[in-house]
Amino acid sequence: MNSNSLTQDGNERKTFVLDTNILLHNPNVLLDFANNHVVIPMTVLEELDNFKTKSTELGRNSREVVRLLDKLRKKGSLRAGVATEKGGIIQVILRYATLDGLLPGIMDNKILGCAHLLKEEGHNVSFISKDINARIKADSLGIDTDDYDVQKVNIDELPTGIHRATISSGIFHDFKEGIPIPADDPCLEDLDIAANEYLIIREEDATQEDKHLVGRFDIETQTLTPIDSHIAHVSGIHPRNIEQVIALDLLLNDNVKLITLVGTAGTGKTLLALAAGMQKTLREEAYNKMLVSRPIMPLGQDIGYLPGTKDEKMTHWMGPIFDNLHFILAHEERDPDDIIRSLIDNETISLEALTYIRGRSISHQYLIVDEAQNLTPHEIKTIVSRAGERTKIVLTGDPYQIDNPYLDASSNGLTYVTERMRGHSIAGHITLKRAERSELAGVAAEVL
Repeated sequence: MNSNSLTQDGNERKTFVLDTNILLHNPNVLLDFANNHVVIPMTVLEELDNFKTKSTELGRNSREVVRLLDKLRKKGSLRAGVATEKGGIIQVILRYATLDGLLPGIMDNKILGCAHLLKEEGHNVSFISKDINARIKADSLGIDTDDYDVQKVNIDELPTGIHRATISSGIFHDFKEGIPIPADDPCLEDLDIAANEYLIIREEDATQEDKHLVGRFDIETQTLTPIDSHIAHVSGIHPRNIEQVIALDLLLNDNVKLITLVGTAGTGKTLLALAAGMQKTLREEAYNKMLVSRPIMPLGQDIGYLPGTKDEKMTHWMGPIFDNLHFILAHEERDPDDIIRSLIDNETISLEALTYIRGRSISHQYLIVDEAQNLTPHEIKTIVSRAGERTKIVLTGDPYQIDNPYLDASSNGLTYVTERMRGHSIAGHITLKRAERSELAGVAAEVL
């Protein structure tokens, strides 16, 4: 079928040439192009073949793509093009043009050569890649190019989870006495406040600048409900600002099953998550164990590349977690190292690579995933979908500190799940803006 034929709405059918990284990012992308023409260069299949035996997320995604193509192959010839349920075509193409100025034999250049050849044949081509350099090369060749942005969010519009308002003295004092404010009260009507978001309230004409109350919006009762804004400590950790108080209130709420904590270095997101996890696991015994993980490197490699024994590998990998646990346990009489070792030995705390979480059903656990901004939306979905009964998942990270070359502040899994889960009664999000690690860390986070 000619890719320049008209689609049902009268627009010209486009030919999307996919780079390998798009499919490794999300295998299901193949079916996301509606009634258009999707082309997979043979070179892409060869690159996928290099990943298929790996036990990482990349390996699994590679195998998933191949299985999907195999199902399509049974419906017709991929070389000629197989029709999809949405009226599009998926096709594997072997041909590519050798382009002047681009080194022959390089995989990316072959993929670009395929896109260029299709354009020369009259197709309305768009090259889709998460590789910025590949997109620049495509643009220099006169090929329309773009990132895969279906799962992107506007980072500038990401909710903080915290609102502020000034209300009348009467309502303020009623709220102080524990009387919730109905959602339809005029003082809340101009606020775009969602489930499990917080409102910092100041009294109208108050003389004290720091006098305030805090409420959480309960979607079930459709009210703003007062919270204790004077939490003394959790697992020995004392909140240093109102944002941290709010974060702890959310972290300690068993009805909220998924929490995202976003903040720059030093805002306390990981420390608060660990302190709350220890409180709920060790002291309240609301969960059987606290499971902690973090991406080791971009694109989900396992810990095999790290030096030393397995225990030494784990220590290297989880260094930031151990640092925070030491801080939490510093007030204990026993050596923090002995306490941590004991908690790990009796599996009260478990440290695991994300690679090994896939395929499991995680029940009765307090799961913390640190540095979640280095995960793709597909990887985040994989992790969250592992949650069994009575499991709480906390995702922490800084969207502006991303090591994954194919992700940015708008396309990573942490911001994606934050935006998508907003408004659900079992989810909550807080953006921590004030650095409390030290004066130096605060200044560095602000000006560097």
